[in-house]
Amino acid sequence: MDARIRNPWAQNPWFESVAEAQRRARKRLPSSVYSALVAGSERGTTIDDNLAAFGELGFAPHVAGHQPERSQATSVMGQTISMPVIISPTGVQAVHPEGEVAVARAAAARGTVMGLSNFASKSVEEVVAANPQTFFQMYWTGDRDVMVQRMERARAAGAVGLIATLDWSFSMGRDWGSPEIPEKVDLATAIKFAPQVLRRPRWLAQFARTGELPDLTAPNLAAPGALKGPTFFGAYGEWMQTPPPTWDDVVWMRKEWGGPFMLKGVCRVDDARRAVDSGVTALSVSNHGGNNLDGTPATIRVLPSVAEAVGDQVEVVLDGGIRRGSDVVKAVALGARAVMIGRAYLWGLAANGQPGVENVLDVLRGGIDSALLGLGLSSIDQLAPEHVVVPPGFTRELGVAGPGS
Repeated sequence: MDARIRNPWAQNPWFESVAEAQRRARKRLPSSVYSALVAGSERGTTIDDNLAAFGELGFAPHVAGHQPERSQATSVMGQTISMPVIISPTGVQAVHPEGEVAVARAAAARGTVMGLSNFASKSVEEVVAANPQTFFQMYWTGDRDVMVQRMERARAAGAVGLIATLDWSFSMGRDWGSPEIPEKVDLATAIKFAPQVLRRPRWLAQFARTGELPDLTAPNLAAPGALKGPTFFGAYGEWMQTPPPTWDDVVWMRKEWGGPFMLKGVCRVDDARRAVDSGVTALSVSNHGGNNLDGTPATIRVLPSVAEAVGDQVEVVLDGGIRRGSDVVKAVALGARAVMIGRAYLWGLAANGQPGVENVLDVLRGGIDSALLGLGLSSIDQLAPEHVVVPPGFTRELGVAGPGS
């Protein structure tokens, strides 16, 4: 028997749940860094619903006739993956010195796709070298010439897909206060944050061993020939000053990329149909992890209507609130080809670097397998709505004719 099962209280870096990864991340990270990971917008209604909604769904397991072998393999935007979980792009990952490179290596080790934000702290060249199955993510920032340059750089580096993230608005105020993020990390910043950083000596020691301070710049937004990209706030400022995109802009971006293209941020059926008309390869049912417009329903509540409307025409993935393998199974049963995870792997990264991210993926894989076993299925391809117990009034149909649209 596995030693970790024989003695679950033994001190070791392995953890058995995403919840435990979060607890360890909270103990390890300075308070401002941890707050940046957990924060939703305004009241936090949407981030809470993202999590709670999965708990409202149930299963109807079999007592016998279980399958001895179970497959989780699938594909997303032409990339074969070993499980229906891919890495969602998230911004500057200062929770660990290796940041996105460590995450990319972990994803590659577990046979899945890496999503890289153009607000990332590591370059697209470094990340693709660590995981050739990388989707590059772009916000609608800067003028078209700038965006073309960024797409060309990602394509030249070997990125195999593009994610256009449009599910982000100007919702900022948080009832519990917004995390303090410095413009840059220099001596003055180090002195200011010293009290909370010194309470987390293990986190500080990680960076001390590299001889470098956390980098809060965005190298993938650097102008050609520039040594460094803008700071996080410089990138944020560029986004705020860029006129919001139209559907014609979505079509333009998809054509300029010329390859597999995912539109992230869809919650409404009418938007999903417009995405299909725009020629996207895939769409992500997303509310930006609760960091967009607060009061938006949990993504798992709107997934069934979107999948029913366009799931036979484009690939549908989901992000928001995934913490267990059973959550993944519920999403796939209700119409998703796969899910994207964000906070879950960041907690793993904070807790134990690359092995911590691998640990999170293993936890999810184990939960998926357990659910498939209980349901008597041999493959995730066999999952269907009938395998999930959906209570009355659970789903939300947005953007369709009738009340509540």
